[in-house]
Parts: sequence; C-alpha cells; structure tokens
Amino acid sequence: MSLSIVEERPSLLLVDDDETFRQVLARALNKRGFEVVTAPDVSQAISIAEASPPEYAVIDLKMPGPSGLVLVKRLNELDGATRIVVVTGYASIATAVEAMKLGATHYLAKPVDADDIVLALNKNEGDETAPVSPAPLSVDRLEWEHIHRVMAEYEGNISATARALNMHRRTLQRKLGKYPKRR
Repeated sequence: MSLSIVEERPSLLLVDDDETFRQVLARALNKRGFEVVTAPDVSQAISIAEASPPEYAVIDLKMPGPSGLVLVKRLNELDGATRIVVVTGYASIATAVEAMKLGATHYLAKPVDADDIVLALNKNEGDETAPVSPAPLSVDRLEWEHIHRVMAEYEGNISATARALNMHRRTLQRKLGKYPKRR
C-alpha cells in the first residue's frame, strides 16, 4: 500500500476588476505556491470568503461598486488572521491608513508584480530604513489626498463626497479620474 502525501497550499483570494491583470497575477501566484481563487468585485468576493475564508487576500482598492476597503473589513471580521494586501493605481495616504485600520497587512501602489505581493504577504514588521521624502507634498497632491480622505469617510460615495467638499459632482469625478499628482 502506498501513501501519497498531498501538499496543502495556502488559500489566496484575488479580487480585481481588470480581468487580464487578475488572470496573469492568479497564474503567477499559483506558481509561487498559492491555491488562488479569483473574483471581479467585492460582492462576489464576499460570497466566496463567507463560504471559505482565505488565509491570504490580494484586493484592488478601486472597483465598480463598493471599494476594496469594504472587503478588507469583511475579511477581517470573518478571520482576523487573514493576511491582506491592498493594491491600487490610486494610492493615497488616506486610503492606506484606512486599509490598515480595517485590517490590511500591507498596501501597495500599482504597478506591482507577484514577487512584490508575496513579499508583502509575508512581511510582519515595518521597515525603519524606508526612505523619507526631503520635499513636502505639492498643493495638487495635497488636494488629491484630501479628496480621498473625505471620500473614505463617505465610504466611496461620490455624491456625498461632492456635497461634503462643496463641489459639483462632475468636477469631483474629473478630479478622481486623474492620476495622483506627483509628490
């Protein structure tokens, strides 16, 4: 009688609305030893996680519907030990702070690759040697950060954010459509 040892791979939930990015990253993470399950949005990801909470999660911040922050909070409620990395093309201090408060392990600005993500998933401590910018943030960058901080307070609701900022909704949408200003 022969015994076969099956290696159990850690489960990873990958959530991103960009189908190509999701498929490529899923393959790369699979090759790095994870059992990857994917979802294109927060609602599908919550259904998957409630059925079987993952050990690891990689979540895009900005998707149609609820933001990835909603999912970070729910995953943390389901299992506080889940290691969560938030990835985004719209990185801001406000959303990074909120993601960490809600239970994210790490926060990465796109573009990222699978090696960056695996490193972040396994990182347990901060880096005291991280570079500190010698120059203050630009006025444009400060505006962008402020808008995103207010938007986080209103859970991504653009209409409520526009009202709070005393700004026309379309103006806010144009500002949100722009990439973050350089520091």
